[in-house]
Amino acid sequence: MAITDSVPAPNFIHHIIDEDVKIHKNDGRVITRFPPEPNGYLHIGHAKSICLNFGLAADYHGVCNLRFDDTNPSKEEVEYVESILADVRWVGFDWADRLFFASDYFEQLYQYALHLITTGKAYVCDLSPEQVREYRGTLTQPGADSPFRNRPVAENLDLFRRMRAGEFPDGSRTLRAKIDMASPNLNMRDPVLYRIKHESHHRTGDAWCIYPMYDYAHPLSDALEGITHSICTMEYEDHRVLYDWCLENCPVPFRPHQYEFARLNLSYTVMSKRKLLQLVNEAHVAGWDDPRMPTLAGMRRRGYTPEAIRTFCERIGVGKRENLVDLALLEFCVREDLNYRAPRVMGVLRPLKVVLLNYPEGQVEELEAVNNPEDLSQGTRKVPFSRELYIEAEDFMENPPKKFYRLAPGREVRLRYAYFIKCETVVKDPVTGEVVELHCTYDPGTRGGYAPDGRQVKATLHWVSAAQAVAAEVRLYDRLFTQAVPGEEHGGDFKADLNPASLTVLNSCRLEPSLAGALPGGFYQFERQGYFCVDAKDSAPGAPVFNRTVTLKDPWAKIQQAQKQ
Repeated sequence: MAITDSVPAPNFIHHIIDEDVKIHKNDGRVITRFPPEPNGYLHIGHAKSICLNFGLAADYHGVCNLRFDDTNPSKEEVEYVESILADVRWVGFDWADRLFFASDYFEQLYQYALHLITTGKAYVCDLSPEQVREYRGTLTQPGADSPFRNRPVAENLDLFRRMRAGEFPDGSRTLRAKIDMASPNLNMRDPVLYRIKHESHHRTGDAWCIYPMYDYAHPLSDALEGITHSICTMEYEDHRVLYDWCLENCPVPFRPHQYEFARLNLSYTVMSKRKLLQLVNEAHVAGWDDPRMPTLAGMRRRGYTPEAIRTFCERIGVGKRENLVDLALLEFCVREDLNYRAPRVMGVLRPLKVVLLNYPEGQVEELEAVNNPEDLSQGTRKVPFSRELYIEAEDFMENPPKKFYRLAPGREVRLRYAYFIKCETVVKDPVTGEVVELHCTYDPGTRGGYAPDGRQVKATLHWVSAAQAVAAEVRLYDRLFTQAVPGEEHGGDFKADLNPASLTVLNSCRLEPSLAGALPGGFYQFERQGYFCVDAKDSAPGAPVFNRTVTLKDPWAKIQQAQKQ
């Protein structure tokens, strides 16, 4: 199956749920959850999880919870909560009345911790974080018991209650599970369940100064919500035994099961929150919503559509083996979607003035242009044509090489929807020698771009009428990194591969007048230039800013062709 087929790629979790439904496991119910941490913006990797969890629930007539894992107040902000809510909606999913927070369960999680202490399965430890790591051992050496491991139950209960009451400073004590310090799985070597943090929480304020660890809060939150299929990425595979241990040793109302799938790795991209935060804080990008970022906010601002992102997530499939997905496939999905939706317009990014010597001064014609040849129902529009025009500077060469078929002295070309024109003379800057204007003639008998005598030209150029053109800023975006795996050749220093040409700002662009009222978020195909989106942040009425979403060139087609050979 070609990856460009409309058939979704394999999804092994579908097969698991099919079997569960067949044997009426969980009474035939399917309840999933998407559990983001509110400590950053969602990125394209999260989109895969969003589509998987919400998509599975929809496929099996179940429900999907949106639950924030807000267990670390030092890194969480309301800004991130709001951005995540907006992103999930934008991708195309709705949690209805099923919005939850791990902090909703803080009291119940605390009670479960008291149960673990009472049953001898947890203890208060006075080791410092450094000492805990030292006692933990290595992959080849077993760990050593904490000297506080065998504290009496009553003492552990007293200390844990005093931890909650705020009697002890940060880092002075933790609550740890009592499991097996010789376990080959390091996650089972008496993991920390609670730590002390005297910090205000964005939802609970100062009600708590002890906060549960993710590996403890996650399975118990799943159980409290009745999650049937808890789906995580592969890095949590070694944590599943601890997930199950928490469920087995706490009096939970339901026993979920955890399944792992391969996370999305995308070429020319980093998706570590730590690295993305570094890019933002060090001003390598202009914020989390910079259109070069792999965040959903950045992609939305750049002009990627949620339909394209959902298609991309379907086509890459869901498996257990890690692999690197080529960014060209994502760009292909965006290009494929916009091809049928984006109206065509003409925009000149680097203008070169053309004066038609034999065209009447003051005359303006209205020529008919097709809005989208892929969807004729979008109709046509009128574009003005006059004596003075702009074409792309790169569409003219004074001394053209072989196979350059565009405009040159003495050569004739077609103007899209308009006429044949011929270059007669070239006007240059007397100081720099730069070409600043072309004097041409037009053939009035070629209106619409066709010659009655049947003569042919080898190039068709886009253009805009100078007097009616809209001035605009256009931002051309390229890949943020120059290497498929940033940092791979620099000892992990991903910033060494930052692309210095990832953003080019053009301030003297000229666009056809239909774009004067272009609304923020609107997308267009600039003929011969690519797909563009009106920047929703920096545009102003009458002063649009356009971001190039993707070029018209399709590198994915070449990649596929190479794979077939």
